[in-house]
Amino acid sequence: MTRPTTPATAPGRTEGSVMAAEGYKPTATLPIRAEIRRQASRRRTQLALGFMVLLPLIILIAFEFGDDDGPDRGNAFSSLNDLATSGGLNFALFTILVSASFLLVVVVALFCGDTVASEASWGSLRYLLAIPVPRARLLAVKLIVALGYSLVALLTLVGTALLVGTLRYGWHPLSSTVAAEIPAGDGVLRLLGIVGYLAVVMLGVAGLAFLLSVATDAALGAVGGAVLLWILSSILDQIEALGSIRNFLPTHYSDAWLGLLSSPMQTDDVVKGAISAVCYATLFWSLAFYRFTRKDITS
Repeated sequence: MTRPTTPATAPGRTEGSVMAAEGYKPTATLPIRAEIRRQASRRRTQLALGFMVLLPLIILIAFEFGDDDGPDRGNAFSSLNDLATSGGLNFALFTILVSASFLLVVVVALFCGDTVASEASWGSLRYLLAIPVPRARLLAVKLIVALGYSLVALLTLVGTALLVGTLRYGWHPLSSTVAAEIPAGDGVLRLLGIVGYLAVVMLGVAGLAFLLSVATDAALGAVGGAVLLWILSSILDQIEALGSIRNFLPTHYSDAWLGLLSSPMQTDDVVKGAISAVCYATLFWSLAFYRFTRKDITS
């Protein structure tokens, strides 16, 4: 009896493997540069980055045409206004102060919450996966690009504020309400430290928004849900009756960067805040990958 022969292995596949086109490499699908271009062409990216440039100019104009003798003159906030107009470093610091608790949260949630949900709402997500792009790679590329644009937005805001503030108010030592004047050179380093810490803290927002983005087909729901949950955490953090429970809220150390302005610098809460943000971000991203790699893609 003649033994049946084994068919030759077809081009582009090996025995026991799934059929794949010759030359197909999963790691070559959806290049990061292609996703960067796709996101750069979107109107929401252009508007978000444009507003990061526009906000310092709006603040500068407000100081130029504001009433220095208004009824609120002499309160605690007015002293910050005085500091803002005493140099470029102080103007950049004031811009961070007024935008860190809400504006940056919205921008980061926009980039990270819209990235996957918008593809689902347009019905293009299943076509991306049909190329085929591995699900884990698609999520990783979108997350990297979203984080990159979030960082660009933060740097654009601070850089523009530092530039226009220096041009208008000059280059002077960094001042604050919690310490004496800090020399300009040291002030730049502290400002960079503040920016770095805020970037790490925003990872928590990014993780939450990204998780919601893979859980819903509504981009607005993912972005709005992340912002609302972040605000809820901030509100709960103000309730002293919660005691030590507040230490585990993702927003508990959001303002720890103020310790970088003291002399000497207070870094204990900065370290705790950075660890907390990384842990929350890792948890949210892990849940997002787990959810997305196991869900049915119908849109």
